[in-house]
Order: sequence, then structure tokens, then C-alpha cells
Amino acid sequence: MDFTQAFSWINIRFLLEGLLVTIEVSLVSIIFSFIIGGLIGIIRFTKVPYFSKIVGIITDVIRNLPLLLIIFFAYFALPQVGIRLSIFWSAVAALTIFESAMLSEIFRAGLNAVPKGQMEAGLSTGLSYSQTMATIVFPQAFKSMTPAIVSQLISLIKDTSLAVIISLPELTHNAKIIYGQNSNYVIPMFIAMTFFYFVVCYLLSLLSKYLESRQYNY
Repeated sequence: MDFTQAFSWINIRFLLEGLLVTIEVSLVSIIFSFIIGGLIGIIRFTKVPYFSKIVGIITDVIRNLPLLLIIFFAYFALPQVGIRLSIFWSAVAALTIFESAMLSEIFRAGLNAVPKGQMEAGLSTGLSYSQTMATIVFPQAFKSMTPAIVSQLISLIKDTSLAVIISLPELTHNAKIIYGQNSNYVIPMFIAMTFFYFVVCYLLSLLSKYLESRQYNY
């Protein structure tokens, strides 16, 4: 097996192009998931009559579905109702839906962990409910749930590999093309994929550990 040819600059560049797509999909999905998941978590925490319960049921259903099924739904089912998305945005939509449901539970748990007295103290000083949430409750909750959020985002990056099923040109897809043209490159490509995924996810895990250590220091 000629590893030198397998790791030629042409192949490495093709893998890096796939890694760039992986990072782009991850970043866009992370931004949308953070916003939507945060809103859902707050809605469930505030216990709005009926609405919070309906949102909770929908969230629980999504959390118990395979991500692959949601990817299929975004790419194959949505066009049946007139919503046509590109491969890139189908992957983003599926990941956003799935990760928003996951992050919403982290947000809800973090908010529930803040002592109720903090809310009462804020309200007693004349602050409105929304002001108390924004300035007192949420900052405390966010500090405690940051490591869990980072860990969930690491999972999101790894989950982008499932989008290979709809031919998203991400890292796994490009590696598959390379070893599909030469079966001798299977092991080298798996080594390369392992390396790239490890580097990205390990850097994020270091960030998670750093944020967790800062939390304990405070």
C-alpha cells in the first residue's frame, strides 16, 4: 500500500475542501440551533399555559427521532410540500431542527438550576420578568450550562458526516470519493478523516474544559 500517493496534495486538498464544508455547515447550524434552542428552553422554563406543553411535546418527539430520518425529511419530504432546499441548506435545516431540540433541554435544565430566590429577588427590586431573566437568571444559568453546550456542539460537528447520505460534499463524502476511485486508499482515507475530526473536536473539548475550569474558579 503506497501511503505517499494516498496522501498526495491533490487528495489532501480535496479532503480540506470537504472539511471546510463540514465547518461551514456546523457553524451555520450552531448559530441557528443556539438561537432556536435558547428560545425553546426559555418557553419551556416559563411554563406558558398550553403553549409550553405543546412545544415540549414537539421537542421530545424530535429528540427521540434518528437524525438520519430528519435529514431524509428535509431533503426528500419538504419538496413534496413546495419547500425545495439545496443539499447544503437541507443539511443545515436537519441539523438545526435536531440540535435545537437537544440544546433546548440544556437551556431548560440550566435555568431550572438557578435558585428561585434569584427570580424573586429581581422582581422585588422592581425589575420586570423579562429584565430579571435577562440580567440575573440567564447569566447565572449560562455559566453553568456552557460546558454542556460545547459538548453538544462537538456532537453536531460529528453528526455532519451523516449528511453524506444526501451527497453533501463534506469531509466523509470527499474521502469516500477518493477511496472509491482506488480501493487501496481506504485505510489512508480513514486515517485522514480520523485525524481531521479529532483535531476539530479535540480543540472544542479543550475549550469546554477551559470554560468548566473557569466556572469552578468563580
